Amino acid sequence: MPREHVILECTEARAENKPVSRYMSCRDKKKQQGRVERKKYNPHLRRHTVHREIR
Repeated sequence: MPREHVILECTEARAENKPVSRYMSCRDKKKQQGRVERKKYNPHLRRHTVHREIR
């Protein structure tokens, strides 16, 4: 199975002592070998932030 589900977590929320936001996403194992990084909306910070894959 070339695609796998990953969890994306906000990188800025912990520094501001706010609850982290998490999203589910998919990635192609063959094309993306590193960790996934996407800009997603964080409702606790009320802005778009960078979300990185956690393992």
